[in-house]
Amino acid sequence: MSTRGERARRVGWWTILGVASLLTVMCVCLLFAAIRNDSAISAQLGTATATVDSVAFDRTIIHFETPDGIVHSPANGVLYPDGLAAGQLVRIEYDASDPELARVAGRSATLTLLPLGSFVFFTWLVAGPGLWWIRRQDKRAVVSA
Repeated sequence: MSTRGERARRVGWWTILGVASLLTVMCVCLLFAAIRNDSAISAQLGTATATVDSVAFDRTIIHFETPDGIVHSPANGVLYPDGLAAGQLVRIEYDASDPELARVAGRSATLTLLPLGSFVFFTWLVAGPGLWWIRRQDKRAVVSA
């Protein structure tokens, strides 16, 4: 029969492992989503000059006109907006079949590798020692028993 301490360490170990694994899987899914968006844009590429309406932490809103004369403003903003400022004119590439999907011209999913890779690295940099420490405590408990 296990003691209360052993059980708590086991639950803690699985919790740390589960949270770190979940965060890693979410980052991998985000990378694949960015790659999928880029391939959708590249499959039916349209280009335009857009005006940056607003820049916020979570999205950068733009508006642009397609060749059919319709003005589009993607609700989720433009992909890869780093360095843009309100009022700026910027070349964009968009999915001609879905103009709501637009990215800044010349930028791609490779820009997501550094932030996602860093996040995964630091997640495991924190989780790894925690997992090691819990295992070490388990081994000490077995030796002293």
